[in-house]
Amino acid sequence: MTTALQAGAGALVATVILWLACVRLEESSHALAVHYRLPDVVRGSVLMAVSSSFPELATAILALKAHGDFELGLAAIIGSAIYNILVIPAAAVLVRGRPLQANRELVYREAQFYLVAVTVLLLVISLAVIYGGPFDAALDGNPIRGRLGRGLAVIPLALYGLYLFIQWEEARDWRSSMPVVVGIRPVREGAIFLFSTAGIVVGVEILLRAAIALGEAFNTPTFFWGMTVVAAATSIPDMIVSVKAAVADRQASSVSNVLGSNVFDLLVAVPVAVLVSGAVVVNFTQIVPMMAFLMVATVVMLAFMRHDMKLTREEALVMLALYGAFGLWMAFEALGLTSILGIPPG
Repeated sequence: MTTALQAGAGALVATVILWLACVRLEESSHALAVHYRLPDVVRGSVLMAVSSSFPELATAILALKAHGDFELGLAAIIGSAIYNILVIPAAAVLVRGRPLQANRELVYREAQFYLVAVTVLLLVISLAVIYGGPFDAALDGNPIRGRLGRGLAVIPLALYGLYLFIQWEEARDWRSSMPVVVGIRPVREGAIFLFSTAGIVVGVEILLRAAIALGEAFNTPTFFWGMTVVAAATSIPDMIVSVKAAVADRQASSVSNVLGSNVFDLLVAVPVAVLVSGAVVVNFTQIVPMMAFLMVATVVMLAFMRHDMKLTREEALVMLALYGAFGLWMAFEALGLTSILGIPPG
């Protein structure tokens, strides 16, 4: 029990560090975006999304390099993506106190590219099983595994390069019509940006150690804590950015930050961890159901956003209930009450 309490305290400390660091990171990112006259959608989907997703990138790299647990990092990223899609837009609506307005550009461009990102990551993992495995036969409850190498990791990174190119073209078309804002010191803001990222790395490391300790204390697999505690804590920056944007009536930026963050998490965070560490073993049996739930969550969110081009309070509550069902499912998996993911407890 003492170990669990210490781990819980560590998770709380890490969450506070991430919150403080990411507040400064978001402020410096926004100042730089204004200084360089980036349009609102591009600010949310690229610069602010990347800055607020840095905890996920650090999680993927540190989980593998420092702790040798790729499944913990991958579970945290997928869990963060589910949290971003279901909880953050709902929270923005509830805090804002009125519906969150979308537009056709978000629904038909940003969202569709995000769906492509989910599909491409699942395709890459499938190719890892086809050409790099399986290591275990899918018999007697054994999971299907494959080897994901640097060659396959380049595919999602190339797709993210295309995403950046599209956003760059969008920014180039709009910059000439945007006003010049004086008084912003880009060098100072850049230094704050770098200092904040260092704080995020420290917070993520503490958080990962807490997740591993919780798994040992409760004799549960680390993927459960990655999908829940680590995912929620690393999503705090996205929550702050999106809720603040919604309250400030920058609704397009609020929604595009969520989609852009998930695109970055799926197409950059996972592949970069592989490039840094070399080939890794992926558990196909575990990943597919989680990716399927992410797809369902995405379809629900997009269906609500497409209806009258806004997200209402009632729809937000449905999304929160769906995330609650996801958390309950993860608890059942960790306790061995269900075995959809094919992983025994402990």
